[in-house]
Amino acid sequence: MADGTERPGPATAGAETPFLELLARGASADAYEQPVLLARAEGRSAETVAALEQAKLVALRVRAELEGRRRREAELSALFETAHDLAGLRDLDAVLRAIVQRARSLLGTDVAYLSLNDPARGDTYMRVTEGSVAARFQQLRLGMGEGLGGLVAQTARPYVTDDYFKDARFQHTHSIDAGVHDEGLVAILGVPLMLGHHVIGVLFAADRRARVFEREQIALLGSFAALAAAAIDTANLLTETRSALAGLERANEIIQDRSAVIERASDVHDRLAELVLRGGGVHDVAAAVAEVLDGTVEFAEAAATPATALAASRAEGHAVRHRDDWIAAVAAGGELLGALVLRGHPRLDPVDQRTLERAAMVTSLLLLARRSAAEAEQRVRGELLDDLLDARDRDPRLLRERASRLRADLDAVHVVLAARLDGATADADQAADARRRLWSAASHLAATRHGLAAARDGGTVLLLPLTSGATATDLARRTARDLGTAVNEAVTVGASAPVGDLAGRPDAVAAAYEEARRCLDALALLGRSGDGAAAEDFGFLGLLLAGDRDIAGFVERTIGQVMAYDARRGTDLVRTLDAYFACGMSPARTKDDLHVHVNTVAQRLERVGRLLGADWQSPARALEIQLALRLHRLSAPERG
Repeated sequence: MADGTERPGPATAGAETPFLELLARGASADAYEQPVLLARAEGRSAETVAALEQAKLVALRVRAELEGRRRREAELSALFETAHDLAGLRDLDAVLRAIVQRARSLLGTDVAYLSLNDPARGDTYMRVTEGSVAARFQQLRLGMGEGLGGLVAQTARPYVTDDYFKDARFQHTHSIDAGVHDEGLVAILGVPLMLGHHVIGVLFAADRRARVFEREQIALLGSFAALAAAAIDTANLLTETRSALAGLERANEIIQDRSAVIERASDVHDRLAELVLRGGGVHDVAAAVAEVLDGTVEFAEAAATPATALAASRAEGHAVRHRDDWIAAVAAGGELLGALVLRGHPRLDPVDQRTLERAAMVTSLLLLARRSAAEAEQRVRGELLDDLLDARDRDPRLLRERASRLRADLDAVHVVLAARLDGATADADQAADARRRLWSAASHLAATRHGLAAARDGGTVLLLPLTSGATATDLARRTARDLGTAVNEAVTVGASAPVGDLAGRPDAVAAAYEEARRCLDALALLGRSGDGAAAEDFGFLGLLLAGDRDIAGFVERTIGQVMAYDARRGTDLVRTLDAYFACGMSPARTKDDLHVHVNTVAQRLERVGRLLGADWQSPARALEIQLALRLHRLSAPERG
């Protein structure tokens, strides 16, 4: 082809077609072997079979990614549905059954069940089971500290066993083992149900075969356990409220007050449920709670919240008072995301306090959902940039459509930037974490500037539009500064020359990336850590770094003012400079070569100094000027 790339041969063309059909109809992984086996059976060429093998691997990766996204969407949807059930809680058993059913479905286990502690009898009992077939197992009552659930309750941490009967890390009893044996369970995962720092029960997922539970599955079951505990707490709260109302029937003023509190709680629950369903944001939740509680409610970052009060709220699972304010920690799993702060309410009704706590829980779910959406967009941006760098998709229309969905314009002039952290660390985990933080910061920067970003070659590559009046150097330095501030470490950035028509010339992106990497390596060799630069910043070295040898640009930057002066005034400064360097920078020999008086040479050189700067005869500048003169002479037309 004219652009130097190879067209797919007859043996490889269309190799992906059968696999696209398999993806379209959602076929099983085993079905992807059939096109390859059929080709071999038909005696197709080795090239055709190899192409099918390659297409199969790509299709399987796409299938795995699609399944992963569907799974994450299902998990998030189940959490939202459960949160909605909780917001409109009427029947505690129905909510707990829904939680257990969803946990079993999403984790793909044979059985899921939930046990609750009975303080009156000093033991724990089965409250809800899903998938169980053994009556003795469904009616189990366990003594405190017995079985896997006892270990979870003692440590207040998740616990998993691959083979229950071979695991000696917890206390086995005859009654528990008999029930588990009747049910045929082998692998069991248990997570605690926490109210504050107290364990009130355990949520389990179990299989009748050996199985290793992944970290994401443990975290998902933990999220369902948190919602189950919240449902129980809400039910207890409603019970307490009803009891309080019953006990205050004869006090009309108090009854009215309690009724108003309950009405506010119901109102905020309905509003929060509506916000979740229509995709509201964190500030929408704060505004809804502020209106119901008749106060000022703000979402604050953890760093901007009183540390002692925030730690107490996180540990207890309740809103705590701090002077005239109330603080409710916003947390998900083991991660602290911030806090909801109710200002100027030193006296807060317990029901209103619970309302603030429920709002904090809904806020955590919304933050997790927003993070999940942001991470998905970051991956899509990275995939498009990877395709541009690897020149996999050469259809300009498809490239533009994909970019448009990300609010990026491939027809605008862009700069490719290669960014790398300069801080060295001997710890591989710390280095990997630093690279992840750099990629996250670069992805956020690309999204805000309508560009693209991807992790590559141990660093990050960005494709950012070049604004009017800015240069590639300006963009590189600004990006180095912004990324360094975001990750709190020195970030060095090399930039390519501006490139355009990215959809029509995807190979230009790969070439520009190589140029940016060469600039990045040059900055490292020069010890300019934390800086940003383009090839034009390195003088004549930029000719070696640049993908396109911009000889005219180098000559213009170096001696352009002298050439312009000659053109305007009809002088001969360029020829004088050429003779001056040819004569070993000796004015006396120069005047002989030019056949002029030595004072004329001195006057011309003085004019050159005013045009090029006082340091024009320094070794470095003199070298660049001589190279520019020679390139100018070589590129000028010969005079006949």
